[in-house]
Amino acid sequence: MVSTQSESDRNSHSSRLEKAIKVVLRAPNNPNKQRFTLKKSSFYFDLPSELIAKRPLNERSSSRLLILDENARCLHRHFSDLGDFLKPGDLLVFNNTKVVPARLFGKKSTGGAVEILVERMLDDHRVRAQVRASKSPKAGSEIVLENGEVVEVEGREGDMFLLCAKTPWLELMESVGHMPLPPYIDRDDDQTDRARYQTVYAQTPGAVAAPTAGLHFDDALLSELRQKGVETAEVTLHVGAGTYQPVRVEDINDHVMHSEWLSVSDEVVQKVRGTKANGGKVIAVGTTSVRSLETAALKTGEIQPFSGDTDIFLYPGKEFHVVDMLITNFHLPESTLLMLVSAFSGYTKILSAYREAVYKNYRFFSYGDAMLLTRNPNAVKDIPA
Repeated sequence: MVSTQSESDRNSHSSRLEKAIKVVLRAPNNPNKQRFTLKKSSFYFDLPSELIAKRPLNERSSSRLLILDENARCLHRHFSDLGDFLKPGDLLVFNNTKVVPARLFGKKSTGGAVEILVERMLDDHRVRAQVRASKSPKAGSEIVLENGEVVEVEGREGDMFLLCAKTPWLELMESVGHMPLPPYIDRDDDQTDRARYQTVYAQTPGAVAAPTAGLHFDDALLSELRQKGVETAEVTLHVGAGTYQPVRVEDINDHVMHSEWLSVSDEVVQKVRGTKANGGKVIAVGTTSVRSLETAALKTGEIQPFSGDTDIFLYPGKEFHVVDMLITNFHLPESTLLMLVSAFSGYTKILSAYREAVYKNYRFFSYGDAMLLTRNPNAVKDIPA
């Protein structure tokens, strides 16, 4: 016997099915993947050009420090006072990457000037690089560097060029390379930059931009913090030139993040877990340390050892699983790094703190002053309109 449904029953069932489908389509598999329309222009702020630091201060730890605490209060101190805001058992996580002199100059066989910015070392003799010339070099052509060394253009990989040299690239860069100062520092590099555009704890060569929050630490401050009982750990993330790439889309959900190589060892993982188990705070020194630690926790929400490339993009609405506090410099308007700190401490609070920093003449960007931020658990709800 075949059962039948009344028209009202069929309509009721159809209505419930349509609602269920809408719920499934609306609900994200992962809360972090929920899509909001986020405008790049929401992260704009006015910055007088005279506040862009073109040179470092004489003493690393003499820079100013703006503390944005959990109550959104702005405190104004100096970086040498950092220990006043840390406790025994807290863990500072540094990025120990070392900046290589990645900018080189040469000529094509036709005599045209060429500027090379190494983006990543693929092995001892091959690199991926940006090449600036009046006309892009072709595969198979050669570039003669300032010391007479010949570099072969193997081909292209997107906007990048694959370059090969007989001499190991690290040797070439140490011999004729220049420190790759950011584009907003509009001057030639000099010997001072060899030391100052580098952290005092740098170990692993591979970065073409400095993890700038670490530039404020000197040996005396590190010793003081150790004596206080503050623990340390080191990750490695080789900062690429992509860190300076502007966001070219208005809806930042459509931005394609650059990729960088990083390593978070089991030793770091155990230190992080131990710190949290004992009630201490995990303090990332710089956004590169944040990206390293949060990448290592991306799959499960729990930090795990990780080695490989990351293109993690942290912006308002995203959650943080590892980092409790963040030491960072002041970032460019509409940049992915400004979006990261907005996600960490809250969009409204960060933009307000930046306005105060401008008003009080803080120095901005790589050679500028620093902030100490506390993670705001409500930041995930602070989405710019």
